[in-house]
Amino acid sequence: MQMPKRILILGPESTGKSTLAEDLSHHFGEPWVPEFAREYLDKINRPYQYEDLAEIGKGQVLLEDQLAGKAEKYLFCDTDLRVIHIWSEHRFGKTDLWVLEEIDLRTYDLILLTDTDLPWEPDPLREYPELEMRQYFFEKYKRLALESGFPFLIVSGDRVKRLNTAVEAVEKLGD
Repeated sequence: MQMPKRILILGPESTGKSTLAEDLSHHFGEPWVPEFAREYLDKINRPYQYEDLAEIGKGQVLLEDQLAGKAEKYLFCDTDLRVIHIWSEHRFGKTDLWVLEEIDLRTYDLILLTDTDLPWEPDPLREYPELEMRQYFFEKYKRLALESGFPFLIVSGDRVKRLNTAVEAVEKLGD
């Protein structure tokens, strides 16, 4: 059995990652991996701490690997450990060694980096509505995408344009 191609959707808060992952899932009829942090943070019912980030990362990896078993051709991942790394460094000035090691072990066939050109949508779990901060995080994710060595593409525009751009990029991956 062929392993599904993993497509990572990466970007700052409120840049349409979940929407794009779900839209790609529907378009291709393949699973998408939701952001585990939302479920985790809802359950703890307190501000997150440094130790929570590694637990969130482990939950994200487990969920991704479980859903990979249900995918035939593609698996669309709404975030990965790079997000944990960026938030950990920003908030606590350090990243758990397990997170860093696991980033180096996991591979993606394509990274879709979501641009900051969508309007901010308030959400209790989001922290930085300012465009300057969104752009700051965008640049951090862009650097990690470049350093990963995986093909990556910045997706911008409205929902339809983003989906069309992403579909075209995914189809270019071939079989």
